Parts: sequence; C-alpha cells; structure tokens
Amino acid sequence: MRKAILLFMVMANISAIAQSVVVHDQVSFPEKIPAGGYSGITWLGEDQYAVVSDKERRDGFFRFTIAIDESGDIMNVVRQDFYGNNNRGRDNEGIAFFPSHQTLFISGETDNQVKELTFEGKPTGRKLALPSVFSKATSSYGLEALTYNAVTHRFWTTTESTLSCDGKEASLRNRIVNKLRLQSFDDNLRPREQFLYVMDKPTAKSGAKTYVLGVSALTALDDGRLLVLEREAHIPDVKLGAFVRCAIYSVQPTKDMAIKGSKISKAKALKKTLVTQWMTYVGLLSVDFANYEGMCLGPRLEDGGQVIVLLSDSQYQYAGILQDWFRTIVIY
Repeated sequence: MRKAILLFMVMANISAIAQSVVVHDQVSFPEKIPAGGYSGITWLGEDQYAVVSDKERRDGFFRFTIAIDESGDIMNVVRQDFYGNNNRGRDNEGIAFFPSHQTLFISGETDNQVKELTFEGKPTGRKLALPSVFSKATSSYGLEALTYNAVTHRFWTTTESTLSCDGKEASLRNRIVNKLRLQSFDDNLRPREQFLYVMDKPTAKSGAKTYVLGVSALTALDDGRLLVLEREAHIPDVKLGAFVRCAIYSVQPTKDMAIKGSKISKAKALKKTLVTQWMTYVGLLSVDFANYEGMCLGPRLEDGGQVIVLLSDSQYQYAGILQDWFRTIVIY
C-alpha cells in the first residue's frame, strides 16, 4: 500500500466536526489512460465509473474501470470505450449517475445546461429545470460541478464562479471571495432549495499568465452533507513554480438556510468544515501538478470508511510534463 496521510480535523474559525480522513497519494497510469481533459466522474457500482472530458468533439462519456483495495487506495485504472452521439461536445464538466432510470446527467459549460443521456450515450431529451438566474452563467466559469445521491433523492449543481447578478468574480487583482449558489433538484428534475456558498479568498501572492479559482466539483453524501472541492490554479509565464491548491469542505444544507427570493444579499452562507487540503507543483526536480476537476462518491470499505474518488484534468498531458492523476480520500 502506498503512503497515506491520516488527518484529525480540529479547525479554528471554521465549523468543524470530529472525524478522521485518510488521504492517499495521487497516482497515474499513462500506459492505460490516453491523454485527455478529464473533468468529471461518477460511480456506477463495483469498479465501474463514467467520466467526461471537456475537450471531446462529441457529446458523451467514457467508461473507466478503477480498482480500489481494502484500504481505499487506487491500484489500477483502465479507460474503456466512449459512448456518445452526433451532437457536438458541450465542454462537458460534470456527470452524475441517476440509478432509478439507469441514465447519466452531464453538465456542459458551453450551453450551461444539464442534459440526460442513456448508457449508450444517446440523448433522452430531458434536462434539469434550471432556475432563470443561471442564465447569467458564462462559458468560462459556468456549470462545472454536478452530483446526485440516491438516498437523499437530490441532484446538486453550481457554477464555478460568481454569477454576474451576484457580484464580481474573484481574481488576483480584486482579491474578493466568490459567492456561489448551490442548487438542488428532485427526482422529477425540478428545482428545490438553493443555498449560498462563499469560497476562500485567493491565496496566490503574485501575478500569473493563467489563474483559475472556483468550485470544480461537488459530491452529495448519504447523510445530506455536500462535499465541495475548491480549486485554485496559479501558472506563471515560465511554468516553473506553478501550483494547484485543492481544499475539500463539507457543508450541511438545511431548509432554514435556503436563499429566499432571487437575491443573495440577505442570505446566510453555509458553514464550512474543512475535510482536507493539499497542493501540487511544477518543480525543478519533479512535477506533481494536478488540476483536480472531478470528484465522486465511491465504495464503502469493510471498516466503514467512505471512499471519495478524484481525477485531474491534464489538458491532454500539456507540454508532455503533466499527467492524468487520480487520488482517493477515505472519510470515517
């Protein structure tokens, strides 16, 4: 078993709960995973997963086999076939399995819609009924995250950054916080409660050629909590010193915290519990830079631990130095 880190969370200034988290090392399998822009993942059961890539020319998804051992560590990953249709790719960013219908929902950042596909990759014509406020989403910071939980019977999605009607998007220049709307939907694909989520401020201190700050993934837990993946990527001109900071927070949406009306100015932000965080870099001697964009619920271990599976977007193994990294964390 590869090295893992055991974290006991005791946080100041952030709501915290007693729990332990095992963070496994990130791994890659270049001989079995062709280069891609992998941006979303969902568990189908056993060792099967569906994965979307945001640079595919056609709308659809890949099937992946991910072998996980008794500790929750990833032992092997294999990409299988692509299942799609003749529609153009929509910059697919998130994917969620809907077990009662045996279908998959995919969020696209080009049209900012969440559409349903069959297991063969064919459109059903159905989609989540997004509230009109999400028409303000952009094609660069639009609908990124998507998840569904069969116990709570809720879909969840959000934009990567702040909607224009809610304020400015956070940047290194303005150093403000992103204010996001976490939107839920029921099994009939109708919108339900909406909640205010406030991200961390930018941490990077210097300018960058490329800077990305936003929520890249959500995972809905059986107990009603949501895991929120905040991702900050800072890439200077010379690439050396580029880093990605990832932080996973837990929030507990309750009806009394739901946004009332169309504005967020009077809404209370959900309390955040830090689950774990890490950083990856482009260094002189090694490159572990990993832009994690996908996260999903995985299997539950015999010891009770809940596996969370994450994957990164390498931009097709950019410049020959980036890799398609995977990692798991286990929550107890």
